[in-house]
Amino acid sequence: MLALRLARGAHPLVQLRRLLVAAASAGTGFLLLCTLAYALSHPASTGAALRLAWCAAPLAATVYFAVTVARTDPGTRPRPGLAAIGLGPGRLMVIAAMTTAVACTLGSMVALLFFLHLRGDLTGLPFDGAAPGLLAADRPLPPAAALTLLALVPLAASLASALVLRPRRARPGAASVPSTPERRAAVPGGLPWGVALLTAGLAAETYATRGGGGTGGRMPGGLGGSPIGALAGWGLTAVGLALAGPALTHLCGKLLQAVRPGALRLLAGRVLQQEARRIGRPLGVVCAVASGAYTASTLYADAGGGGSDIGPLTALGALLVAGCALLTLATAAVEAKHARADTTAALLRLGAPATLLRGCVALRAGALFAVFGPVTWVVAELAAMPLTR
Repeated sequence: MLALRLARGAHPLVQLRRLLVAAASAGTGFLLLCTLAYALSHPASTGAALRLAWCAAPLAATVYFAVTVARTDPGTRPRPGLAAIGLGPGRLMVIAAMTTAVACTLGSMVALLFFLHLRGDLTGLPFDGAAPGLLAADRPLPPAAALTLLALVPLAASLASALVLRPRRARPGAASVPSTPERRAAVPGGLPWGVALLTAGLAAETYATRGGGGTGGRMPGGLGGSPIGALAGWGLTAVGLALAGPALTHLCGKLLQAVRPGALRLLAGRVLQQEARRIGRPLGVVCAVASGAYTASTLYADAGGGGSDIGPLTALGALLVAGCALLTLATAAVEAKHARADTTAALLRLGAPATLLRGCVALRAGALFAVFGPVTWVVAELAAMPLTR
């Protein structure tokens, strides 16, 4: 009940984020139900398992976006005085998980209604029964299987939100270290693991296409020469880029401050170093999605089919993955802007011109593009190389 009250009284921008989470959950739930429909119409085929495996990408993107929205929700942040009325960090974690579950459940219910409407089970609205063959309208829908698939997104998103927002306890006997600007701007870890996973993903993709490519399942969307093992390789590549993203962002800030920097470069580099952990991982995920899109476009052009073989469900899955990645990055950028609001206000009080702040934003964006752009292109080329030969 408290979670519903907090959700109702939130800022309109926060409500918009929750509605976007519900929309992403609806799209993923619809894809899962379409996989169930394919299994009903093809009971002796293994294609349903492959389609379910392909739903892992939009499912992971939706959960990641939902966790980011839950982390940036101002209604679930610890504030002075809340612990006195029983709203400590643990209770706020539960509220955040429940709010995420409510938004995702709403999206899952919308997906179910839309699915039943297109099957023709619900009448009286436009386009009822518009896709009976695609959604196996001639076969009864098992309620237990449908509800189990629809519960995947709410359960995964709420559990991931609770895991990310759980209260951290200091280790016994550990000395407290003050949070200084130098400590906040230190080199984030994760680069070695990110490079290792990135290399493993590219190697797995090469092995899937060359070592055992003739017998594996094929990817949907007209990529007939590409085995399903490429999905596992792309997943490892995405995780590797996400882990390496904070270190690359910190490197951008360090490069901006190199070789006798002025006030503009010094400010822009310092901000990037302090925000490396916040925006680095979403940037890495966006790079992974961009490299995957580049690889897919290269494969379609190499096959000479263009985009004519892309089905509606494949397009919906790609739209979900790309949309959730971009929305996650935008949410993290807004969170970073709010986190440095006090610093921006202090600079303005000291007489800093507004052009300096705008130039700082443009310089940070240019530095990030200069580092992440080539990385994305190199990863995309390496990923497309074994698939086009």
